[in-house]
Amino acid sequence: MERLGGRAARSAPGPALPPAPPLLLLLLCSALEAAPAGPQPRSAVGQFWHVSDLHLDPTYHITPDRTKVCSSSKGANASNPGPFGDFLCDSPYQLILSAFAFMKDSKQQVSFMIWTGDSPPHVPVKELSTKLVISIIGNMSSTIRNFFPDLQVFPALGNHDYWPQDQLPVTTSEVYNAVADFWKPWLTDEAINTFRKGGFYTQLFESSDSSQPLRIISLNTNLYYSPNSVTVNISDPANQFAWLEGILETSSQQKEKVYIIGHVPIGYLPYARNTTAIREHYNERLVKIFRKYSSVIAGQFFGHTHRDSIMVLLDEEEKPVNSLFVAPAVTPVKNVWQMESNNPGVRLYQYDLDYSLLDLWQFYLDLRDANKKNESNWKLEYVLTKAYGIEDLKPESLYEMAKQLSVPHSTLFEQYYSNFIVSYDKTIVCEEGCKTCQICAIQYLDYSSYTDCINREATWS
Repeated sequence: MERLGGRAARSAPGPALPPAPPLLLLLLCSALEAAPAGPQPRSAVGQFWHVSDLHLDPTYHITPDRTKVCSSSKGANASNPGPFGDFLCDSPYQLILSAFAFMKDSKQQVSFMIWTGDSPPHVPVKELSTKLVISIIGNMSSTIRNFFPDLQVFPALGNHDYWPQDQLPVTTSEVYNAVADFWKPWLTDEAINTFRKGGFYTQLFESSDSSQPLRIISLNTNLYYSPNSVTVNISDPANQFAWLEGILETSSQQKEKVYIIGHVPIGYLPYARNTTAIREHYNERLVKIFRKYSSVIAGQFFGHTHRDSIMVLLDEEEKPVNSLFVAPAVTPVKNVWQMESNNPGVRLYQYDLDYSLLDLWQFYLDLRDANKKNESNWKLEYVLTKAYGIEDLKPESLYEMAKQLSVPHSTLFEQYYSNFIVSYDKTIVCEEGCKTCQICAIQYLDYSSYTDCINREATWS
């Protein structure tokens, strides 16, 4: 997880948002009682789940001494610990089980699941080890397999899926080998062999519903992550750039469609001005590659920030060419000094015959409510097309949405920010500098256009 800025976000006085209109209540009901064919009112060809940032804290337990509830609070008092966790702690196992039980019980017909990494907790380096990290990733992999024994899962490694955290290497390692063994039930021999060498892979997904093949490319973006000291001064860590371009070139020639998945996202962090999650020069290189092959790439999916955000990749002429999604975390953890966190979330995407994205259903657990009632009632938070009044999730539609969010005093942006923190606190508002960071990060993923946006917004406000 990145450290969150949020300096310009503040708590506003006054009442919370009005009660949900009947339509939304109907949607909530239909999501909970969805027929096996799926919740969609539209004719989606397929659906898939996306989960990210489970961050299991095996030490979590309820005890009168609030400083001892979980290692991940790093000695701070847990705020209001209950059976499903606390906002100053990583996930208790019960929270993770409740997320997967909800997904399974929803009876959604899904083709596959993407899982974008980070299983171990946020604890000091000395409290973990290679052995412990491997064991936690193994635990989470088998938990997913127990809930969904027949489901195809496409995983990606996160920056915490290593010891010491962030220091993922450019050659084979004990962690890469152990994780490759855990993921054998899901991946082909070729994918496993590539993964052992550098923590990334590609695999074709063959669907009976579509004549067109879908290729999944699971990137190890942790190689480009700023705190990774192993890759400093390496121009192409693990030769992943060259490999990626080769795969995309072949996909282009073979008329495949591609989903890119990874943990640390490209682009700029929506909560920290002028800050990319990966090193800036690596970000520029990825943006260039993704622009070149944008006609092949039907979607990009990341995690890491623990927040819910979108990005639209524009080409050099500022034409929208790619849709990118950052999924919120299952863990609700935050640092003591942070004002906001997130409720736990999981999501469902719907796609068309050509794998273009039609919609996104975001589900969440109101952690305070779940702890109070001692039961986990996962609910629909929003349906993206309905929440923002757009047609689908194609780049053109997301670009229209981004322009709507940019309007001064946009109530849609207030909704977007509430979704960004997964309905954590309706009284927190994001305006001025906070909003500028969000708006520029959504639309501008490269240095020059992002900097122009920040400077332009600064002159306006």
